[in-house]
Amino acid sequence: DCLAIAGAKRAKKPNEPAKVTVKHVLVKYAGAKNAPAQITRTREAACLRAQDARKKLEGGASFADVVKELSDEAGAATREGMVGAIQRSDVAPAFADAAFELAIGEVSHVVESPFGFHVIYRSE
Repeated sequence: DCLAIAGAKRAKKPNEPAKVTVKHVLVKYAGAKNAPAQITRTREAACLRAQDARKKLEGGASFADVVKELSDEAGAATREGMVGAIQRSDVAPAFADAAFELAIGEVSHVVESPFGFHVIYRSE
């Protein structure tokens, strides 16, 4: 189920903004793009870990706390997962599709990119 949700196709919305500001939790797996050698979890385990991050957020956990606990991105904890203002061309297509469909304050479902699994929060 997790992999099906993460790979879901998303349509580009008409009238979307040129940029959105987002934070994310990134869960890497062995073989994902730029994953360090110490990451040994499977793709399936990474998807479930990302799904767990989303459940914690839905349960009221702070984004900063979930990033510190579950994100594999270097330096993410100090930035609280901040990616910043992005245009579609700045990020992987699946990430862009999910980020641009979010309303401000909304959290995405689990999304897969070549870098791993993301849970995205749109702040602006």
